[in-house]
Amino acid sequence: VEEQRARWERKRSRTAKELLETEHKYLEQLDLVVTFFVKILKAKGTLKPAVLETIFGPLESIYSASHVLSLHLERGDLGPGLEIFCQNVEFYGHYAENSEQANKTLKEQLRKNKSFRRFKKLQENRPQFQGRKLEDLLPLPLQRLRQYKHFFRDLLENTRQDSAEYQKLAKAVKSVSEVSQWVQDIIHQRENSLQLLRVQKLLKGQKTQILTPERWYIREGWLLVVPSKGEELKQRMFFLFSDILIVTKPCHPLHPLNSNKLECQAVYPLHQCVVDKVFGHTRSQGGLLSLSFPHKTLLLMSSDQQDINDWYRSLTAAVR
Repeated sequence: VEEQRARWERKRSRTAKELLETEHKYLEQLDLVVTFFVKILKAKGTLKPAVLETIFGPLESIYSASHVLSLHLERGDLGPGLEIFCQNVEFYGHYAENSEQANKTLKEQLRKNKSFRRFKKLQENRPQFQGRKLEDLLPLPLQRLRQYKHFFRDLLENTRQDSAEYQKLAKAVKSVSEVSQWVQDIIHQRENSLQLLRVQKLLKGQKTQILTPERWYIREGWLLVVPSKGEELKQRMFFLFSDILIVTKPCHPLHPLNSNKLECQAVYPLHQCVVDKVFGHTRSQGGLLSLSFPHKTLLLMSSDQQDINDWYRSLTAAVR
C-alpha cells in the first residue's frame, strides 16, 4: 500500500509540475493578445468597442482566471486554485460560442479597416510574437480546455480519496468535462450547418429546402437504383439526413447554369421507412437494400460490399 501511494504521489507531482509549466507557456501566449492587442486597441480606439468585444470575446476574463490558477499552482495550493477556476470555466464555453462570429469580424476588419490592418502587422512583427499571427493565438483557449481535461483527470486518478483535494479535483473534472461537451456540441452544429449549406448549393433551384433546424447530415454517395420492370440500372446520388433521404441525378453537362449541379428527383421521409438487406450478408460482391415507404419501394444496389453495409447501418440508425 505504501509503495502504491508513493507511486501515486510521484505521478501526481509530475502531472502538477507539467500543468504549471504548460500554464506558464499558455499565459505568455494569452498575454501577447491581451497586452499588445486588446489593451492597446481599447486605448487607441482603432476598433469600435462592439467590434473589439466581438473579435476577442471574454479573452481577458479567461486570461485573469488562468493567471489566478497559475499563482495557486506556484504556491502548491491546488485545491483553492481549482475552486476559483471552476467558477470561471464557463468563459470557455462563451468563447467557443463567439468564435465563428469573431473570425468573420476579424476578416471583415482586415479587409475594410486600413488602420487596423497596419496596426495588426506592426504588433505581429514585434520580437515577442516570434513570427506568430493573431489568428494562431486566438484558438489557444479551446486547445487549452482539452489539455485541462486530461491534466485534471490524471491528477484525480493519482489523488487519495480521503485527501482534502480529492473532492475539489472531482468537481474540476466534472466542470471541465461539461464545458468541453458544450464546446464539442457547438463545433458539431457548425460542421453540420456547413454540410447542409454545401448540399443546398449542390442542388439545382431552391425547391428542395435542406436548411431546416434539427436536421443532421449523415452521409452521401452514388448507388444504383434497380427498376421494378427490367429496365437498365440507374446510377443516382443519394443524400441521407436524420429525417429524409434525397435522390438526385446530375444535370445535363452542357446546361449553361447548372452543369455541375444535381437535380432532385425525390425526397423520402424516414419516419415510415423500413430498411432490409436483400442480399449482402455473404462476402460476395456488393449487395442490395430494400427501402419500403408507404407508397414506394426502392431497391438500391452497390458492387462494393463495405459500401452497402455502411449504407445499411446508416439508414437503419437514421430510421431508428
